[in-house]
Parts: sequence; C-alpha cells; structure tokens
Amino acid sequence: MSDSPAAFELLAADLAAQGTDVAAVLAALQQQQIETPSWGYANSGTRFKAFAWPGAATTTAQKLDDAAMVHRMTGIAPSVAIHIPWDRPADGDYAAMCQYAGERGIRIGAVNPNVFQDAQYRLGSLGSPDSGAREAAIEHLVECCQIMRLVGSDALSLWFADGTNYAGQDSLRARKQRFEHGLAATYRHLPPGARMLIEYKFFEPAFYSTDIPDWGTAYAWCLKLGPQAQVLVDLGHHAQGVNIEQIVGFLLDEGRLGGFHFNNRKYADDDLIVGSSNPWELFLIYHELTSAELGADEPARSTARQVAYMLDQSHNIEGKLAPMIYSVLNCQEAYARALCVPHARLAQHQAEGDVLGAHAVLSDAFRRDVRPLLRVVRERLGVPTDPLAALRASGYEARIAAERGVHATAGGFQ
Repeated sequence: MSDSPAAFELLAADLAAQGTDVAAVLAALQQQQIETPSWGYANSGTRFKAFAWPGAATTTAQKLDDAAMVHRMTGIAPSVAIHIPWDRPADGDYAAMCQYAGERGIRIGAVNPNVFQDAQYRLGSLGSPDSGAREAAIEHLVECCQIMRLVGSDALSLWFADGTNYAGQDSLRARKQRFEHGLAATYRHLPPGARMLIEYKFFEPAFYSTDIPDWGTAYAWCLKLGPQAQVLVDLGHHAQGVNIEQIVGFLLDEGRLGGFHFNNRKYADDDLIVGSSNPWELFLIYHELTSAELGADEPARSTARQVAYMLDQSHNIEGKLAPMIYSVLNCQEAYARALCVPHARLAQHQAEGDVLGAHAVLSDAFRRDVRPLLRVVRERLGVPTDPLAALRASGYEARIAAERGVHATAGGFQ
C-alpha cells in the first residue's frame, strides 16, 4: 500500500537523495496547526437557504465538543476561533468557556467581531455615514479586545461588509477616513503582543464599492496603524485569476502577512472545502510560506513562523465534522508537499534561467504521494492514520444527531 512502512522507507530515501532532511520534514508536520472556526460547526447557508443539518451545533459548548473531536482525529487542530456575539456566554463567564475548551484538549483562538448583522449596520459599520452606527461598531470592537484578554487570544480577526451599492450613495474618501479613525481607535485597545488581522474582499455584500476591497488597502492601513496590524488573506476574496501566492510572497517580504482564512472557490466567495477545486493553488501558497520559513531572509522568515492558519468555510450540504477534517487534511497534505520541494535545486534552475526546469521541480513536488509521510506523522501524534474513516467508525456524528436533533439556529456558550 502507498502508506505502508515500506512505502515510507522508499519515499524517505528518495527525499534524502534530493537533499531533503526527512527528520526535519516530519518534525515540521508534527508542529503544524490549523485553527477551526466555531461557526463552521453550526448551521450555515447561502443568501437563498440554510439547510439544517442533523446534529449541527447550537451552542458554543457543542461547537467546542465538535472541534475537540476534529483535533482528536487529526492532532493538528488545537484551537477554535470564536465569533462575537454568536459565542458570547449568557452570563459573561469567558473563564468557564476556556476551562471547558481546555478540559477537551483545545483552546480558544482568534476573536472575530460581528459588525455586519445588526440593522444599524445597514449602511456600514466603521464606514457608515451614521455616527451612531460607527460608535456602536467601535464599542463592539473594543469589547472584543477585552474578550481577547479574557480568553487568552492573540488575534483580533476583522472582516467588514462595509461598502456601497450605487454610485453617489456616499463619499468614497469620507468612508476611507471614517475607517481609518475607527481602526485606529480599536488598535489602541489591543492586548500587548496581540495582532489585528485586517481582511479584505473585493465585493459582496457591497456591489459598487467595498471599503476594504483588496490587499493593498489593508496593507496601507496596517502601515499606518503600527506593527501589531497585519493583513489576513481569505482565499475566496479575490477576483478570478488573481495570483494569491504572489500576494502572499509580497506580504511575507514586508513582514505584514498575519494569517489566512482557508477555503476554496470556483467563482467567488464560495467558502468550499479548501483544496477541493484548486489544490495546485493551495500547494503554491504553502510553497511561498515554507520557502520563507526555511530561508534566511528577514522579516519574511519570522513573519512566516507567526502566520495564523485558520479555516473559514460554510458547509451547507456536506455535513459539519467530516468536511472540517477533510479541510485540515488537505492543508496537511499541501504543507507536506511544500516541505518536499528541493529548494537548492529550484534556486539553481531559477538562477540559470531554466524556466521548464524550475517549473518541473515544483510540479514534481506537487504530484508527490506524501501519504507515507503523513501516516508516520499521525502515528507519532497518536491519532488515527485515516482520520475520516476513524470518524465514521466512532459513531460520533450519529450520536450527536440523535442527541441534538435538527435546529435552525445557534446560540452562545451555555
């Protein structure tokens, strides 16, 4: 079998022959971490319909239970991003939430504010012409900075739905200025050592202009805000054909790449399972990250080692836990392939202007069967060698479906 011990020995010998340190690759894979989103375990949908899934989490405690199961199956998903107010405890006891997570072997990760759902944000939040809406948004963002302290989070993950639908609806420069004021007001409340991760999206739900439409806007504001502000790259937030790995390389070199929301898309912000429709792109992104992490260039090297790897997906028709595990495994496989790139050989081809030689090096690494490596990594982590099969065999999904039933809504930590 391709993931048998004999297959690993053959792969290890081949990697060693090309100059790859197999022990270092295994160590790196054992240290890999992917953060799952609390909202990914609850019901979600499109603008047209949300299909309630049997057993989908309806409380934050249930989301943490499910996230813990994903971590037990994979060994590399130890943290859960929370969304406020969706995950706000009814009694405000965030210590109890952290304790609950810790008892299940996981921890709370990034804090995600919500400034797009309430009626007062109809015309925007930080960019709104309504001063009351802007003040409410800033108050909520500051509250989330306080929550970061309570849960031990080091990342404030910001996405805004702000924008306009019609030319002339609002002043574009005024909206820019309002945003800069609101972000600066929030930045001052970040916990020491924490980061503000600014996400961008070129359209939706605003269709004429979006207030943070691209990575350049987010990058420019990060420079104005200070060293604790970095850019968050969501794979679905780009126009068709955009070279995301080039954006990643630029932000790494500038020390401003803060994190990812991993997902996949065919057309726009589809929020599909990462690697499901474009595994080549995912591999190339990981190649940029890995080459920076293993290189000597600063600040790219230190920046790559602090990147927050997070999932942000909407599992509408395919279940909850299995697609989350599948997503984690796709990231694991892409990282393993990137670690197998012979960087010295690639650099030689590039220096010689050998176009096809350089391309072939990357292509060969992408096509490499890394399952023998991953089997060894999972054995060393003490998790199932086939996580999806283990989930099915566990009966966990059937049990929670029976216990929780089918519900259309989700609440906070209870």
